[in-house]
Amino acid sequence: MRRVLIILLSLTAIAADWPQWRGQNRDGVSSETGLLKSWPASGPAVLWKIAGLGQGFSSLAIANGRVYTQGQRGDRQHVIAFDAKSGKKLWETPTGLAFHESAGNGPRGTPTIDGDRLYAMAADGLLVCLDTATGKLLWSQNVVQKYGGSILKWGFSESPLVNGDRLIVAPGGPAASIVSLNKFNGDLQWKTGNEKASYASAIAANVGGVRQILALTGDALLGIKDDNGELLWRYTKVSSDTISISTPLYHDGHVFVSTAYSAGCALLKLEPRSMSEVYFNRDMRNHYSTSVLVDGYLYGYSESILTAMEFKTGKVAWKSRSVGKGSLIYADGRLYLLGEAGVMGLVEATPRMYEEISRFEVSIGPRPGWLPFWSLPTISDGKLYLRIQDLLICYDIKAR
Repeated sequence: MRRVLIILLSLTAIAADWPQWRGQNRDGVSSETGLLKSWPASGPAVLWKIAGLGQGFSSLAIANGRVYTQGQRGDRQHVIAFDAKSGKKLWETPTGLAFHESAGNGPRGTPTIDGDRLYAMAADGLLVCLDTATGKLLWSQNVVQKYGGSILKWGFSESPLVNGDRLIVAPGGPAASIVSLNKFNGDLQWKTGNEKASYASAIAANVGGVRQILALTGDALLGIKDDNGELLWRYTKVSSDTISISTPLYHDGHVFVSTAYSAGCALLKLEPRSMSEVYFNRDMRNHYSTSVLVDGYLYGYSESILTAMEFKTGKVAWKSRSVGKGSLIYADGRLYLLGEAGVMGLVEATPRMYEEISRFEVSIGPRPGWLPFWSLPTISDGKLYLRIQDLLICYDIKAR
């Protein structure tokens, strides 16, 4: 009985974590339940609010009672760890050199937590592996210098993918569009492709007994055999000449991917060594955010319009301007929307119609200039976390 209890407690702790970009499965879906069904007009209660993260659009990784992100101050980028209960800073480790861009300075990628190790990509291409408890640097390498890529206009934005003992990143260099590294020491295992880099993060999927890396580059969506880097297939319709950011979404033998501007979205049926197009349309064009899949329907931003679309057919169920252009995640039957102007919304995840339950304006006080709220909201252990540049806010959304 005691052993069973320990296992159950362990599983509960794991379920509360959000250890990487877009959560446990990189799909933007939280398994948490028992959350508030609505919010007061002023928003949920604030448990704590802290400043000092620095510049940047990095979202949050949360595991084992710690919150991890990246920020920039002065001439360096940093990975930072905080206590999830109090917001107290636990450690800070310098990484890449400062990155400056007119759309906003600092790091973009979200750290990835794997046991007692953290992996993060700075905007200038410096990849680091840190000890989660202390922030001690275990190994690092600059993927631009090592694999011959170039720093993207808006900086490297991917979140490294842990795939068993492999670490998958996308330098975009000659014959090194995608590389697999030994996650323990950074040694190269394989490299493949001549695609230019994008701003997207890869996922892994098992397709008919073949494990594939699904990676959106600046030129195409790729299916890559995970053990040797063999290119299995390549799909180009969703590549955007301007920007490719969204994360591929895999479900039931199919992968969905979407990009903005002149591109669109596609659903591909995957086989162990090939793919076929189910549909392509321009009704879902994810810009800087990625759709979520709930009960057979996709919910995401087509440019600035929140859109519900049937996954299998690409048929649009409804559209709404909602809280304005933004990003979203899903938990406990509802969509959590963060508009880039700072309005947070709670919406029913239903294809019937747009049903808004609550909204509030995120209060951050005066700030010089205007930078959009582009960091993805995060839910862990009954708390909603919002990162807005230098500021981190933790809200209590647990139903009592």
